[in-house]
Amino acid sequence: MPFPSSGADDAFDYLFKIILIGDSNVGKTCVVHRFKTGQYNEKQQNTIGVDFTVRSGQKLTIQVWDTAGQERFRTITQSYYRSAHGAILAYDLTRRSTFESIPHWIHEIEKYGAANLVMMLIGNKSDSLDKRQVLFEDACTLAEKHGLLAVLETSAKEAQNIEEVFTLMAKELIARNTLQLHGENLPNSFSLDSRPVIASPSVEKTQCSC
Repeated sequence: MPFPSSGADDAFDYLFKIILIGDSNVGKTCVVHRFKTGQYNEKQQNTIGVDFTVRSGQKLTIQVWDTAGQERFRTITQSYYRSAHGAILAYDLTRRSTFESIPHWIHEIEKYGAANLVMMLIGNKSDSLDKRQVLFEDACTLAEKHGLLAVLETSAKEAQNIEEVFTLMAKELIARNTLQLHGENLPNSFSLDSRPVIASPSVEKTQCSC
């Protein structure tokens, strides 16, 4: 679990490890690069094994581990699941096959990751909606079936929902960790409702009907 740092505000200083998982070429590296630098690089090379980046704020540090989707790196990437606090599962909404692989990736996490690992789903490349092959409703149904935290459609190219993905994940991890450590109620700014949240480019975050 997160490691509170020393100081008067120990209970609110956190370090979280989040892994990005999904098929090759769904845009995981572009999402991480946009989150880290605020920039988009259209000519990103495929990740070899696992890549690592850090982003820190006043109270929170997030380590983001970008994993390769190719089969030949599977043994390497699986070893990183064990110590992760959260997993972001990514598919390319213009390629149906990458969405159909998501149950496989969920199984991998359940097999190799911690029992309390938080998972959420992102459909990347929402800037190419004219090529859409995955309905947003299908993604929400999948998320509800597997008890995922949220579904958001993202675009690393247009910076759509990138910040929101990591903010939502961090708030949920802080919420769960605070309850485990202190058994206290959280500040009103943190939601404890873990039912799937959905947010597409045309829809603000609303609750799926369960």
